Amino acid sequence: MEMRLFEKQAGIAKAIAHPVRVAVLEFVKDGEQCVCDIAEAVGTERSNLSKHLSVMVSAGVLVSRKDGLKVMYSIKTPCVLKFLDCIKEVLKEQVAEQQKMLEALS
Repeated sequence: MEMRLFEKQAGIAKAIAHPVRVAVLEFVKDGEQCVCDIAEAVGTERSNLSKHLSVMVSAGVLVSRKDGLKVMYSIKTPCVLKFLDCIKEVLKEQVAEQQKMLEALS
């Protein structure tokens, strides 16, 4: 039972483990956005973007809705942004450690 939970958790992490997907989450963190604006903001073609969006919707990270001819996307569970913030903190810590090593070399 516990391993199944770990597998589910890993699947969600995998669903956001791509630079385009992280960029999408950063772009939609302030609210719902249409595919056209997301594609422009993250610098990718809509056909490529739709695959990434589909993965995140399937994993329950994003939710979509139709608004006329537009498809709008938003974050389904905002706590995923805390995960991204945690990753940023890990990166900051790594940079600080590298800075200390560089200073020790001087």
